[in-house]
Amino acid sequence: MRYTVLMEQNEDGGYTVTVPSLPGCMGEGSTREEALANIEEAISGYIEVARNLGRPIPVEVSVSPNTINAV
Repeated sequence: MRYTVLMEQNEDGGYTVTVPSLPGCMGEGSTREEALANIEEAISGYIEVARNLGRPIPVEVSVSPNTINAV
């Protein structure tokens, strides 16, 4: 599955990544690459827990380009 992620640069120079389709799913990293690797792991964990609990796997939701901050 593919999900849109939103990445924001933190004041300290690191990055925070969220997944609008997966409430509460987020990752961080000191570089963009590290943040993206961490969010991939978080997404996998989110889906695994949902499956184990018998919950539906959320599908992608559209995100308005106006809500995306340029990084």
